[in-house]
Amino acid sequence: MPLRLVLADDAALIRRALAELLQRAGLEVVAQAGNAPSLLRAVEDHQPDVAIVDIRMPPTQTTEGIRAALQIRERFPAVGILLLSTHTEIDDAVELFSATASSVGYLLKDSVSDLDELTGALTRISEGGTVFDPKLVVELLGRARRADPLDVLTPREREVVGLMAEGQSNTGIAQTLWITPGAVEKHINHIFSKLGIPATLDTHRRVLAVITFLEAR
Repeated sequence: MPLRLVLADDAALIRRALAELLQRAGLEVVAQAGNAPSLLRAVEDHQPDVAIVDIRMPPTQTTEGIRAALQIRERFPAVGILLLSTHTEIDDAVELFSATASSVGYLLKDSVSDLDELTGALTRISEGGTVFDPKLVVELLGRARRADPLDVLTPREREVVGLMAEGQSNTGIAQTLWITPGAVEKHINHIFSKLGIPATLDTHRRVLAVITFLEAR
């Protein structure tokens, strides 16, 4: 039996062209939709193997597709989901993959270089697998690196905040690193500034710096 698909994309010409290509490849497009409500009705009516969903759909062209995908997964867990997007929507991808661990995929439209690649992805999703666009992986890894708050610190400043986390005083840090107490104070002030810790009377800046260090480990 061929894979049964529901295809949702607000661009009618693109949607119809893709449907024709998929049907030529031996897959069955049982319904097409141009917006999220129509997509949900089509999935309910046809119970396809996979729903192909464009993330940006009317009326706001923002998150309608991802919201619909999450509803499909909740209401029809047996239906696989393939998100297609022109843009790298990191937060949307993370939200979907956090909600489900199987039968889901995310591909950028310009990454689908040929029909065999797309049909292969649909087959893997229908069999319970996952498909993740390589460009999205690169973007996620880059975000993870940028998310480390200690990246803004120099190696010496990392050493200083690490010794602060061990409970050492400025004098102890100076002795450990063979630098002057004045240099330690200068490093600590740079750490506070780079980590965005404000100088206020009700904030223990040293404690906040240590907490940031420990959370990033």
